[in-house]
Amino acid sequence: MTERIIILDFGSQYTQLIARAVREANVYCDILPYHKNFAFDENLKGIILSGSPCSVNETDAPNVDVAAFIEQVPVLGVCYGAQLTAKLFGGRVDKSDKREYGRAQMNKQKEDKLLTGISQKSQVWMSHSDSIKQLPVNFEILATTESIPVAAFKKTDSTHPLYGLQFHPEVYHSTEGKKMLFNFLVNICGCAQDWTPASFAEETITQLKKTIGDKHVIMALSGGVDSTVAATLISHAIGDRLHGIFVDNGVLRKGEFEQVLETYKSIGLNVKGINAKELFYKELAGKTDPEAKRKVIGKLFIDVFHEEALKIKEASFLGQGTIYPDVIESVSVHGPSVTIKSHHNVGGLPDIMNLQLIEPLRSLFKDEVRRVGLELGIPRDMINRHPFPGPGLAIRILGEVTEEKAKLLQEADYYYIKALKEKGHYDEVWQAGAILLPVKSVGVMGDERTYEYTLALRAVTSVDGMTADWSHLPYEFLADVSNEIINNVRGINRVVYDISSKPPATIEWE
Repeated sequence: MTERIIILDFGSQYTQLIARAVREANVYCDILPYHKNFAFDENLKGIILSGSPCSVNETDAPNVDVAAFIEQVPVLGVCYGAQLTAKLFGGRVDKSDKREYGRAQMNKQKEDKLLTGISQKSQVWMSHSDSIKQLPVNFEILATTESIPVAAFKKTDSTHPLYGLQFHPEVYHSTEGKKMLFNFLVNICGCAQDWTPASFAEETITQLKKTIGDKHVIMALSGGVDSTVAATLISHAIGDRLHGIFVDNGVLRKGEFEQVLETYKSIGLNVKGINAKELFYKELAGKTDPEAKRKVIGKLFIDVFHEEALKIKEASFLGQGTIYPDVIESVSVHGPSVTIKSHHNVGGLPDIMNLQLIEPLRSLFKDEVRRVGLELGIPRDMINRHPFPGPGLAIRILGEVTEEKAKLLQEADYYYIKALKEKGHYDEVWQAGAILLPVKSVGVMGDERTYEYTLALRAVTSVDGMTADWSHLPYEFLADVSNEIINNVRGINRVVYDISSKPPATIEWE
C-alpha cells in the first residue's frame, strides 16, 4: 500500500492547493471532510489541518481532536488549523486589530526542521481575521511577521511533532511555502516520495486485475483525456474484456469520430463506434434553450449507451473516468445534507444498470491524469487536448441545432484549432473553440452581396477552469484566422473575438 498524508478540510478555498503541493512532492494524499472518520495505520504518515472561512471562536466552529492525532502521527495546522490547535491546548485566539489579507514578510526566529533552507525573511500569504494572541504552555514561536507575533509555532513536548502556520504555504504568493510543506512531508513525516505516475499505473493495474478478475467491463468513451487514460489502465489489466463504446452524437469536432477511433485502435483499446448523428439531430430539432439541449443530449447518450451495453451480456463492471476534483466537489465539509455540486461523473449511468463501478482515476487531479497517460504511451496529441464540453458543439451553436449548422461550425472550428496548432498557440491556451451565433449580417465577397452567419472565437487561459482570462492572441493571428474562415467556410462572413473573462462571463456561451 502507498504511504499517505490526510488533509482534513475545514472548508478553505485553498484546500485543493495543499493537496496539489503534496502530490507535487510525490507523496500521495487524501482530502477528507474534517468530521469524517479515518484509520490510523502504518501507511498514514501525517495529517494537515486546512484553513476555513469560520472563526475558532464561533459556537459551532469545526473541531477535531488534535491531541489524539499527535499520539499517532505528526500534524501541521494551516491558518484555521493553526488557530484551532492553539486554542485547543489553552492558547488565546482573538479578532485581529484589522483583517490581514495578502502578502506579508515572515521573519524566522528559530531554526527548525520545518524551516530548513528557508530564508531569514520570506514572503508569505495571509488570509485571516483572527490571530493567535498567546501560545499555550510548552509551545514556542518559530516565526513572526511585522503585524502578528505568531506566524509559525511548534509544540515542544508532544509524542509526535505538532506545528502551526498562520499563513497559507500552499499558495503561489508564499514564495518558499512549498519548501516548508516539503520539509513537513520529508524531514518530519519521513515520506519516501515514491508516489509517481509509473508507480500509480503499476499499482492501479495490479489492483484492477484483482478487483475485476475474469469478468468484463463496459465503458463509455468520449475521446477526452480522462476516459481515455481510465480505459487504457483497465485495458492493461484485462485486455479485450474491456468493451469501450464511443458515440458520434453529430456535434463532435470535424473528423473527430474517425480520428479518435483510429487512435484507440493504435493503442490497443477494444472500442466500438456508434454513429447516432441522425437520432441526435432529430431530437434536437426545435430546441433552443441551452438546458433543454443538454438534457436531450444527456438522455439520448444514456439511451444509446444502454442499448449497446445490453448486447454485452458478460459485463459485470462499468468503467468511468471520474477524477479527484469530481469527487471533492460532490462532497461537502458540512455533511451529507449539503452538496456543493453534483457532478456528471459521480452517479448517473449506474442507476439504470446492475453493474459495479470501476473508477481508476478517482484519486488523481487533471495534470496527474495527463502524466499517467504519457507514462502509458498514449499519444501526446490526445493527452494535451483542450477540455471539450460533454454536449459538444451543441452548446456552441446558439439556438437550434441542425445538421447544416453543425457542419458549418465544424468547418470553422477546424480552421481555428488548426491555426492555433500551426502557429504555436495551442499549448498556451487552456481551452479554445468557435461559437456560431444566431445572427446574420451583410457582407460583400467579390461583387456579390452576402447575408451570412457571424462566428465568435473564444480562447481562455486558466489553471482549472474555475476562473479564466481571455487569451491575448496576437492581432495578426486573429486577422489571419478570420480571413481563413471567411474564405473557406461558405455561410460565415463575419468573425469576432470574445474578450470576456470568467467571472463574470463563463467559458462556454451556453
